[in-house]
Amino acid sequence: MNSCGVSLTTAVLAFGDEAKKMAAGKASGDSQEESFTLTLEERQALGGMDSRLFGFVRLHEDGARSKTLLGKAIRCYESLILKAEGKVDSNLFCQLGHFNLLLEDYSKALSAYQRYYSLQDDYWKNAAFLYGLGLVYFYYNAFHWAIKAFQDVLYIDPSFCRAKEIHLRLGLMFKVNTDYRSSLKHFQLALIDCNPCTLSSAEIQFHIAHLHETQRKYHSAKEAYEQLLQTENLPAQVKATVLQQLGWMHHNMDLVGDKATKESYAIQYLQKSLEADPNSGQSWYFLGRCYSSIGKVQDAFISYRQSIDKSEASADTWCSIGVLYQQQNQPMDALQAYICAVQLDHGHAAAWMDLGTLYESCNQPQDAIKCYLNATRSKHCSNTSTLAARIKFLQGLHKSQSSCLSGTTEEQLLFSTGCAQYHQATSTGFKKQNEHLTLCSNSGPQKVADSHLPSHIATSNGQQGIIFTKESKPSKHRSLVPETSRHTGDTSNGSADVNGLSNHVHHTIADVVSGPNHGVSPNLLISDNPQLSALLIGKASDSMGTGTCDKVNNIRPTVHTKTDNSVVSLPSSAISTATSSPKSTEQTSTNSVTSLNSSHSGLHTVNGEGLENSQSSTKIDLPLVSHRSACQIIPSMSVSICPSSAEVLKACRNLGKNGLFNSCISLDKCPPPRPPTSPYPPLPKDKLNPPTPSIYLENKRDAFFPPLHQFCTNPKNPVTVIRGLAGALKLDLGLFSTKTLVEANNEHMVEVRTQLLQPSDENWDPTGTKKIWRCESNRSHTTIAKYAQYQASSFQESLREENEKRTQHKDHSDNESTTSENSGRRKKGPFKTIKFGTNIDLSDNKKWKLQLHELTKLPAFVRVVSAGNLLSHVGHTILGMNTVQLYMKVPGSRTPGHQENNNFCSVNINIGPGDCEWFVVPEDYWGVLNDFCEKNNLNFLMSSWWPNLEDLYEANVPVYRFIQRPGDLVWINAGTVHWVQAVGWCNNIAWNVGPLTACQYKLAVERYEWNKFQSVKSLVPMVHLSWNMARNIKVSDPKLFEMIKYCLLKILKQCQTLREALIAAGKDVIWHGRTNDEPAHYCSICEVEVFNLLFVTIESNTQKTYIVHCQDCARKTSRSLENFVVLEQYKMEDLIQVYDQFKLGSDRYALSLSSSS
Repeated sequence: MNSCGVSLTTAVLAFGDEAKKMAAGKASGDSQEESFTLTLEERQALGGMDSRLFGFVRLHEDGARSKTLLGKAIRCYESLILKAEGKVDSNLFCQLGHFNLLLEDYSKALSAYQRYYSLQDDYWKNAAFLYGLGLVYFYYNAFHWAIKAFQDVLYIDPSFCRAKEIHLRLGLMFKVNTDYRSSLKHFQLALIDCNPCTLSSAEIQFHIAHLHETQRKYHSAKEAYEQLLQTENLPAQVKATVLQQLGWMHHNMDLVGDKATKESYAIQYLQKSLEADPNSGQSWYFLGRCYSSIGKVQDAFISYRQSIDKSEASADTWCSIGVLYQQQNQPMDALQAYICAVQLDHGHAAAWMDLGTLYESCNQPQDAIKCYLNATRSKHCSNTSTLAARIKFLQGLHKSQSSCLSGTTEEQLLFSTGCAQYHQATSTGFKKQNEHLTLCSNSGPQKVADSHLPSHIATSNGQQGIIFTKESKPSKHRSLVPETSRHTGDTSNGSADVNGLSNHVHHTIADVVSGPNHGVSPNLLISDNPQLSALLIGKASDSMGTGTCDKVNNIRPTVHTKTDNSVVSLPSSAISTATSSPKSTEQTSTNSVTSLNSSHSGLHTVNGEGLENSQSSTKIDLPLVSHRSACQIIPSMSVSICPSSAEVLKACRNLGKNGLFNSCISLDKCPPPRPPTSPYPPLPKDKLNPPTPSIYLENKRDAFFPPLHQFCTNPKNPVTVIRGLAGALKLDLGLFSTKTLVEANNEHMVEVRTQLLQPSDENWDPTGTKKIWRCESNRSHTTIAKYAQYQASSFQESLREENEKRTQHKDHSDNESTTSENSGRRKKGPFKTIKFGTNIDLSDNKKWKLQLHELTKLPAFVRVVSAGNLLSHVGHTILGMNTVQLYMKVPGSRTPGHQENNNFCSVNINIGPGDCEWFVVPEDYWGVLNDFCEKNNLNFLMSSWWPNLEDLYEANVPVYRFIQRPGDLVWINAGTVHWVQAVGWCNNIAWNVGPLTACQYKLAVERYEWNKFQSVKSLVPMVHLSWNMARNIKVSDPKLFEMIKYCLLKILKQCQTLREALIAAGKDVIWHGRTNDEPAHYCSICEVEVFNLLFVTIESNTQKTYIVHCQDCARKTSRSLENFVVLEQYKMEDLIQVYDQFKLGSDRYALSLSSSS
């Protein structure tokens, strides 16, 4: 483990000391005691073994010696722990967790890690522990906790030697959670890393291509797949999978020509895929679907049979066979196929719907109703409303024809014998279906009108009547293919998943699975299997199962506080009384999913069905950190910032000579950031709708009254509405009207968001069936002139609708009931589509001179540029923050929930003529909203979401709600969460400001660190800004001064230490300097801010394009930095001078600064 640059012998040496003490009190002839003693050589060998070796030690091949040593070490540690009577070094538990992890005994590893977590207060400093804990969570499909553990590792040690493995797993998990932007970023970070990994670059590239496909970016996916096929020495399994995906995409999407052409391409790709991997049951299934769509029934049956032979049981395959039989007028054969499908997957919506259709065609509406009900209960059902209407119709038909439905004696006989026929069908189902696959073309079509099918349908509450016999029992190698919405259509997506997440040296890629419909919401992509659309499926020899992403929610995290010493095992009840322990799950291979953490490849999971159905209170104890930790670059008030620059440089003079093994250089490591918990005690229910702080202005003097500034920036006021500001200051708001904007710059670019018109306090899914948090919109671009036409036509259309309503009011006396019915329908959809013109840049002083000059009439604290505005000291433009942006709206236009970038304050003025409705939540509660976003598979920072007010009230979250009228200014205080909807047709202008307060700086830096933790770019470069503040202003607030000084101290030390390390490594530092107004620099790969020392590729430096890397990303690309030059932008003497001259100012100067601004 020398490559990691960290010595891990502490725990082993501690064990040696403890063992010697124990042995001293024992008889020398005790042979049993000697068997629990490690030799010096064994202790030295164990010193290099921890979680970072996971996946890189071949214990199942040539590593028998290592496996024996680990087993012996575990026995020794357990013996010592049992005899120590609770007085055990916590590092022993950590090392015990590592050893069990390497032996893939995850339950024991989790127990040991939990004991270490409970005993070690600063556990977060141990990257190997966090990595091992993340791997265990990943094994148990506890993605929420695995993500947090892996993010902790990258935060405290960005140069962690297994960062590539972490990025790979994060990419997979975010893909499962439908956070595609984060997934792509982590896959790309894994791809550029030259360190060893358990997946090849080709396999990572496949996941990136499949990510495009999952997002329905089919042309991008096609290009990526085809580019991957050009790779030299492409593994056969990867090639087969890529060809399979291309074939399935051509089958479903209009990528080329007419239907005949695209089916021809699809069949060619799938046949090539089968040449590369003849044993792929999934490819045979896809080929059967293609043949079926062009009417080659015999070829389709042969392909389906091959699919069953290769991959054994698949609900999709049996459902497709049923559709084919039904099309051939063979209802009994179709019935058997559908029964096989629902046996294999009781939640297979398509099979239930097709079975219902079959019963309907045979004049059995009651059985059809049961099938349709089962379909609606499936999480994959995409047309619930249509089915509900059909069920209602059939129920009404049954009531009106009850006398007819009582049936003849012959019909009653068929119903009474249905159970026997059903059992016979299921017991011989597989055998009979295989016979029919070859005999179907010779079988005469059965007359549907004369047929009557057995009636024995299981409800969704249980599978009554479905008996698995020896012949019909679903195989343990259960396919992970999800159902399609309707197998009679060709709308299924190929959401490919490749295996090969072997954690050891060799890599394999296995079968691809089909995904959900292209027309289905992205939420459905992973609703059945956590692996679907993201994880790799094992070969035919691997065991597969159904574990679901939401089923993992039943593994609830709690802090382990037990003090007993039995840490050598985790009882099965700790997982669920409805499932076996992880160890027994591996042994039985029942409903298991192959694991990335396993030497057998794939992803293991606890029995998903058991977790979902279990009502037991037992659970896995997952370590949980709930405290709100301090930001890394903000000190506690006890931290001394008195040392001069000379003392700082002297303290770190020789630190860099140890090499470039760790870029995480700070005065003292701080815990990773955490969202705040909900304030305690919770507010009473009658306080959850507080009145909005509002100020009414009558004249200019009121606007410039100093207490107004103090009132707005008071942290106790999350929002302030300044009423009548435009009138008091005589602002010409007409300069921002649509008419004036068109006259000034009619071709100016406008970003357009296409949204659904909904009530302001509700957010429904597109079908109108349930309230959701996700608030999606499609992005496009137009010009001011074109959007102005849309805005005007929308207004005229509204006038026509109003006139029609008035006419209806005169013609209909029951207007009230009609109105209520219409409002009810409006809530539940279908929703009207609207377009919102957003993020219109008004930064160009030449184009918008009159408009920007008019804003100089505002008070200094709300101006775009002022000396007391932190954003005016950044030194370069940040569009939309220290420049003005315009918004053009029609009724219903939504700005989804968010906090401002880096928690800066914001100013928003309504130009009119219509109103806007605002919803505001105080900064203290953003952690609660973050939790809601995570529960709804949303990224708080990057996703688009609209809170459900009922959820917020249940969680005791106060919500300010108010109307912003034309001429009103809304001041959003630092960190306030808010979302806005237009009530009428209006324009708004907005920008950010940064008051010179300790609260603003603290929240800005906290968000800077949280962004870094979440791998999100911070638009405000806080390090760069802090140095500019030290140069430009005097700070009189002791708290603000202390925080800025601490930041300077930390960065000064980091620059000096890194510079020394580079020189010691023989790397020249080239002077580059800075130009005026040069923006701050960010890493082109991970997007963290890079200050002073820029790592630029030699090629980029030669071409003077200066593509910047941070040190960590540069070293991942080129370990010895041979392909990079290091450019220096500041002389250390200049930084030292700024640091020493930055001193606490007087209040008098601060007042003069405020008045002059």
